[in-house]
Amino acid sequence: MTAISSSSFEIKRPIWQTAIMLTLGFWLSASVVLDWVIMPSLYLSGMMNQAGFTTAGYVIFWNFNRMELLSAAVVLTGALALSKTQSHWRLGGIVLSALLLTIALLDTYFLTPQMCAIGVQLNLFEAAAAIPSTMNLLHGSYWLLEIVKLVAGGTLLSWCWRQQF
Repeated sequence: MTAISSSSFEIKRPIWQTAIMLTLGFWLSASVVLDWVIMPSLYLSGMMNQAGFTTAGYVIFWNFNRMELLSAAVVLTGALALSKTQSHWRLGGIVLSALLLTIALLDTYFLTPQMCAIGVQLNLFEAAAAIPSTMNLLHGSYWLLEIVKLVAGGTLLSWCWRQQF
């Protein structure tokens, strides 16, 4: 019998490509869990009617947005490193990575603070009013950016998986 060495089946993948794949996998799956499990659960449980929902939402998104910024920075750094070390790199990988960083920056420094500011009741003696139209516009912007993030991140992940980056 011939013994098969495990080293003969190794996939030689650059460390940055592996870092991009792991980071994108973690980031995109965390986004899906937050958007499709945690937030709908909070909404259905009636937490949006509680006085502290805006504060709780801000804390959740403040932490998540910082994780997104870190993930976007790792992905962009990996794309730039691969562009210098690989002869068959794609310029599209850098563009998609920069787009992901831009989305994370918009979520962190524009959308989340604006949505939380609109959600805070500044006058405790007034009854809660209907949802302002500005909030609906911000939610629409958030969901549009989430879709772009998932498509761009999924495309980048598939390029890395197929080693055509």
